[in-house]
Amino acid sequence: MPREPAYRFGDLLALARRDWVAQLAAGLAAAAYPDYRRSDAAVVRLLDRGARPVGKLGDALGVTRQAARKIVTGLQRRGFAEARRGRDDARQLDVELTAEGRAYARVLTTVIDDLNRSLAERVTADQLAAADVVLRAVLTERSARALADRLPHPS
Repeated sequence: MPREPAYRFGDLLALARRDWVAQLAAGLAAAAYPDYRRSDAAVVRLLDRGARPVGKLGDALGVTRQAARKIVTGLQRRGFAEARRGRDDARQLDVELTAEGRAYARVLTTVIDDLNRSLAERVTADQLAAADVVLRAVLTERSARALADRLPHPS
């Protein structure tokens, strides 16, 4: 007797994430920002709130200081960020957005808001609330749960 295949939530979640990132990149490309990188959404929105040391940026992103520095270097090469030695501690590297980086942050936020609105128009409020519950249940790492707890629930 053939066994029914198990539901593959993780596979669907991975596909949804891949498509969401592709939609985000397409929206940014249409707005004259064709070089979107996966780390941009989180790091640019963090830096839009104000300058941060590379180490604290890494902590907020859940990556090592070295990985955060690599992300910052990519932003610098594209003209979106600049890094300076800390005023109080020359070992510290403080990162902030340039004027072009702040413009990129505004467009990025607009594209993300548009994607969220578009999704909310394709499902019911109850379906969106159920999806929110399921996605939060997926999170087992304490730091990921803490970040999710700061995100608003669907209304």
